[in-house]
Amino acid sequence: MAKVLIATLYSPDPVLLASNRLGPDRLILFIDHQPNKEQQKNLDLIQNSLGRVVDIKTVKTAVYDIVAIATKAVEIIDMQPRDDELFINITSGRKTKALGLLFGAYARKNRISKIAYNPEEDKNSVVWLPKLSFKLTESQKRLLDELDDEKSQHMNFVDLAKKVDVSKAMLYRNVDELKDLGYISVENGLQLTDSGKIARL
Repeated sequence: MAKVLIATLYSPDPVLLASNRLGPDRLILFIDHQPNKEQQKNLDLIQNSLGRVVDIKTVKTAVYDIVAIATKAVEIIDMQPRDDELFINITSGRKTKALGLLFGAYARKNRISKIAYNPEEDKNSVVWLPKLSFKLTESQKRLLDELDDEKSQHMNFVDLAKKVDVSKAMLYRNVDELKDLGYISVENGLQLTDSGKIARL
């Protein structure tokens, strides 16, 4: 069983601190598609400091596309061996990247051991964040998956209920609940929101 730290990176201190406390066997760092000089310098520093004792991998993601970042986080989490212990640190890096990684961790709550944030005011303290989940029913998941296909977004409710394999009444209930959660919009047909795209991961 390996310890895996998955973290966002901009400044090196939070990553070095988390690595020092955790002692990971593997470090996976989320960086920008095109790291600027500062981010690249800090990545080099971490690789030079920890690279001899820790397996370090980088994952390049968009900077501001939270759905794409969360999707990549889920993909990375799913790739880790089942018996590995996964830790998330969202301290360093841009807020959008940290939120994307956090939402990806929520989508795979059962795989994550702990989620940490280190406040800037006190670099030695750790705030352990709750492991939340999207708590969708199976029929809600099927509906979100179906709405990912644009053709289904404009289906009438009878056909959509058949496609999702629920009664029309259950479909109406799911639509109401998912709309209240902010996972779908009903203004121009049924459409997934960015929240819905993340929730279905």
